[in-house]
Amino acid sequence: MRDYWAGGAAAWVANERIVDAVFAPVTEAVLGAAAPGPGDRLLDVGCGSGTLLAGAVRRGATAVGVDISPGMVEAARSRVPGATVLVADAQTADLPGPFSRVVSRFGVMFFADPVAAFGNLRRAAAEGGRLAFACWRGTEENPLFTIGTRTLAERLGPAAVPPGPGEPGPTSLADPDRVRGLLAAAGWGGVGVDALDFECDHRIDGSDGVEERLATVLGTRTGRLAREHLEPALGPAGWADLLDEVRAELRAHRPDGTVRFPGAAWLVTAGG
Repeated sequence: MRDYWAGGAAAWVANERIVDAVFAPVTEAVLGAAAPGPGDRLLDVGCGSGTLLAGAVRRGATAVGVDISPGMVEAARSRVPGATVLVADAQTADLPGPFSRVVSRFGVMFFADPVAAFGNLRRAAAEGGRLAFACWRGTEENPLFTIGTRTLAERLGPAAVPPGPGEPGPTSLADPDRVRGLLAAAGWGGVGVDALDFECDHRIDGSDGVEERLATVLGTRTGRLAREHLEPALGPAGWADLLDEVRAELRAHRPDGTVRFPGAAWLVTAGG
């Protein structure tokens, strides 16, 4: 996972504006559940380029972010100079607590040992501290994992097979009962797992969202594998043709002429 996110940081940061727009409802839901404010000390796990950190600082909290990707940390430090951002693995690092709030937006599904990782976060939380994070539900509920990536995955074949259920990966926490069990075993109490349904809207500045969605697709695991394996094999003209196939796939999924589709996540909360 360290190698994966280190390699993917450049694409994530380059597409920060798109990702923040698409996931804006999730950002607001996590911050709303955590309700950070003046006097709070907040830890953002897998902070990426700093979206939640920026929101916490705007609300008056003291914010600390951790991410295993140096590129992400550099971007977050630049974006939120008022936050402390560390290159660290939240699973095992000696985190500089105590924190009254622990949050994450799609950053906790990649733990190799979730019980140990959530236990480490629990130890970093203050007594009475609050945990709030968003994680994906299943792929069958989330067109995000197929629209635009399907064409590339078909060409990649077995190389594009995603992690299995429960393995570290985007949908490792799709089972709500598993989430409750993991957090309880890690020492968190009062666990709540609530459906968070939102719209993944890729329109930016009046666009139809096709190029924005294509940009984010190329930053995914499938997109990066395609660049690694298919682009050299196809050559410039063949690669351009393949990207046009992806665009055609995206245009076929434009209700009202724009790239929008449902997103399905869990909003998870717990107490220390």
